[in-house]
Amino acid sequence: MKRRALPALLLACCLLAGGLAAAVVASPRAVGALLDTTTGSTTTETTTTTTTTTAEEPIPAGVTIGGVRVGGMTTGDAYSAVRATFERPLVLLVGRHRLSVSPEQLGAVAYALKAIDRARTAAPGTAIRLPVTVRRRKVQAYVAGLAHRFDRAAVDSELSLRRLKPWISQSRPGVSLRQRLAVRLIVGALQANRRTPLRLRQATIAPRATRKSFGPVIVIRRTANQLYLYRGMRQWRVFAVATGQHTYPTPLGRFQIVVKWRNPWWYPPNSPWAAGEKPIPPGPNNPLGTRWMGLSAPGVGIHGTPNDGSIGYSVSHGCIRMHIPDAEWLFVRVRIGTPVYIVAA
Repeated sequence: MKRRALPALLLACCLLAGGLAAAVVASPRAVGALLDTTTGSTTTETTTTTTTTTAEEPIPAGVTIGGVRVGGMTTGDAYSAVRATFERPLVLLVGRHRLSVSPEQLGAVAYALKAIDRARTAAPGTAIRLPVTVRRRKVQAYVAGLAHRFDRAAVDSELSLRRLKPWISQSRPGVSLRQRLAVRLIVGALQANRRTPLRLRQATIAPRATRKSFGPVIVIRRTANQLYLYRGMRQWRVFAVATGQHTYPTPLGRFQIVVKWRNPWWYPPNSPWAAGEKPIPPGPNNPLGTRWMGLSAPGVGIHGTPNDGSIGYSVSHGCIRMHIPDAEWLFVRVRIGTPVYIVAA
């Protein structure tokens, strides 16, 4: 019995060893499963993929760009804030007028991104200038347009005769925009990114003639044979005179004194009544007396006369005669350019 059982046991061991070898060759996982089954446990293997995102660093605290606080902002927020501030219109004050003009109209360009790049690496609290370029010629053209719009020429007082009396109109000063200064102020404000209102100064242009600047005015009433002297519009003195006779009338109109001579010579005019006469030197017999105030009317003047009896009559050859003392008094109180009105009254 023992001898028969031994071969059967050997056969069974060989079959078991062959099965294990076949299982190993067929599938290593099967072996693992087999081993796990053997130990009574199960193993699960998981693989995980991780993606890393780096957040943008904000601009350091307290940093400003062109006066705009951008500390703690991202690049996008800082760009929006700087652009919004720069694009605000510039307010200009000209006299009583308030105007708004955009930087674009003035040819201004701001380089915000360039400034922001500097801000990102700046120390906290740094004030960074905003780079701005301005087309000066465009600013000059704009300012010239303002000058054309708001400049005002001075108005001089003008003299006329109303009711036989001088009347002087009111003068008015003019204004002129100081263009070079205005250009400098506008360009400076744009480059500094300032938007406070700018007062553009105007120069005052004084009128050349005012009521106060008008000196003496003479009004001669030909029919009445009277000379009225005015200080501007105020009557000063009245003198009796002699005027031209009917054949040689004193001309009517507005004239002015163009020459003043002391102790003049008398030269015979080119007129029939003076034919054959000779020049007369200064002296008691000089028909012009001691003073001559020639008018812009040819050959006509105001002068003294040694013939006091002619005063008050129309007996001259066109000139206005005065008593010698009166002519001397008047001579020192009038000037070249003094207006002289001669009227028929």
